[in-house]
Amino acid sequence: MKRRRAHLLDESRLQRRALAMALVLCLFSVSSVAQEAGAIKDWPKATPKALGIDPQKLAAFDADIASGKYGLVDSMLVLRCGTAVYDKTYAHDYGQIYGERAKKEGPLNHDLHGPYNYFSTEFHPFYQGSSMHTMQSVSKTITSITIGIARTRNEFTASLEAPIVPLLGLRKIANLDDRKKRITVRDLLTMTAGLDWHEDLPYDDPKNSADMMEASHDWGQYVIDLPMASDPGKVFLYNSGATILLAQIFKKVTGKNIDEYAAEHLFKPLGIRYYWKHSPTGLPDTEGGLYLSAHDLAKIGQLFLKGGMWEGREVVSAGWIKDSVAPHVAVSGGEWKYGYQWWLQPTGGSPEDVAWFARGFGGQQLIVLPEYDLVAVFTGWDILPSDEKHAHDQLGRLLDAANRFYGCTE
Repeated sequence: MKRRRAHLLDESRLQRRALAMALVLCLFSVSSVAQEAGAIKDWPKATPKALGIDPQKLAAFDADIASGKYGLVDSMLVLRCGTAVYDKTYAHDYGQIYGERAKKEGPLNHDLHGPYNYFSTEFHPFYQGSSMHTMQSVSKTITSITIGIARTRNEFTASLEAPIVPLLGLRKIANLDDRKKRITVRDLLTMTAGLDWHEDLPYDDPKNSADMMEASHDWGQYVIDLPMASDPGKVFLYNSGATILLAQIFKKVTGKNIDEYAAEHLFKPLGIRYYWKHSPTGLPDTEGGLYLSAHDLAKIGQLFLKGGMWEGREVVSAGWIKDSVAPHVAVSGGEWKYGYQWWLQPTGGSPEDVAWFARGFGGQQLIVLPEYDLVAVFTGWDILPSDEKHAHDQLGRLLDAANRFYGCTE
């Protein structure tokens, strides 16, 4: 009887695994179909010198990346005036680099055979051998943009000042006090929710709150059940769970999953091919589940550089962009500021001298330099701590190579 019961349990597990894989494949096929109607265009090309960028300085930067000075970098793409002036990729054998770790459960591997094994070459850094690279927390920025598009279209009708508890639609919330009841949508966007969250630890530390969330079944419930650590709206504390709550609120307010909405109103108009992972409950993984190619990520930067317009059509309002990249809160320990899921770094003495960053675990970077008409993308998969690699100085090297106020013509 025990043997038969064990056999039935094994059979049940296999059936569940087969069903899960079928769901993943189904989600991917939907993502692919969503792109067929979009016009997929590549960037025009020119030499750096033709657009006012020092080719020798970019070549030196490229050589340093290729030598391994900055760890495991997968690509560097630089655009000026909507034209690719530098486009390099760097090959790494991730099966060899992370192969043994892929077989062992741990903080970065809650799922030996699925998308949350961060060492699996099926899902990281590229999605199943495609050009779509994991974006990690760049997904947060895309989430913010999608909320902005829905507001532009009057389909996300909740105020940014609205308390989130009624918008989550949950029957029970643990540790519900007056401070938690005052968390607003804006607090989630600016990472000032005040929840007791610990993402300042390395991601291979089992006490990291993001790892603990990903190991749970209901990510949104896990996040909102946490106790409060400070008043909302006061203190910046990076919190991947806050962006998961935004996904839940988006579904409640619009009736659509945020990845489906982005597919129709962001990815399709820009001709972007994508894949987006989901949490165990089916909620889109807005904190880190998106995959895009480097060339498609650059389209997001160019969209913001052009005030939300794409080929003569408004995709997201200029007002939302302005608000998104405003310095809503200071980040402790440096000169960084934070907007609506955008990182902001000063590049000079004037208020307009600011670089806009979308950043993700492992080396994902989208950099937009409005005063230079420049967009840059870096991807990578440098996910383990090391004392050997140098801190990345992409911004400084880009600014050193490019002259300012180049003056692009439409």
